[in-house]
Amino acid sequence: MPKYNLIALTNPLPGQEDEFNDWYTNVHLGDVLKLPGVKAAQRFALSDVQHRPGPFEWKYLAVYEIEIDCLSKTLAALKLASGTDAMPLSPALSPERMVWIYEPVSERIDGSSAVEAP
Repeated sequence: MPKYNLIALTNPLPGQEDEFNDWYTNVHLGDVLKLPGVKAAQRFALSDVQHRPGPFEWKYLAVYEIEIDCLSKTLAALKLASGTDAMPLSPALSPERMVWIYEPVSERIDGSSAVEAP
């Protein structure tokens, strides 16, 4: 079955970070997991240590793992649910956000089996 990652980049509105994080972790992740094909979800916060200097546009990242034969079913369900009682959006969520879908182009390589260079 095809696998995808839905990547969501978000920010809270100023002064509403606690409300945003509570909603995202305790409500929104569960709502998205109810969509067809969504198998897992995890949130991340931008680390203070970065490879390059900022500024950085997005503080939060969510990765949703999707396994489904027809990705359009997941996206249609997301579009129908978003902002409804089935998937309420927090007033602490900034309206500026990015959502992308990625599909694998290689097999997953586990670092524990990688061979170190001489």
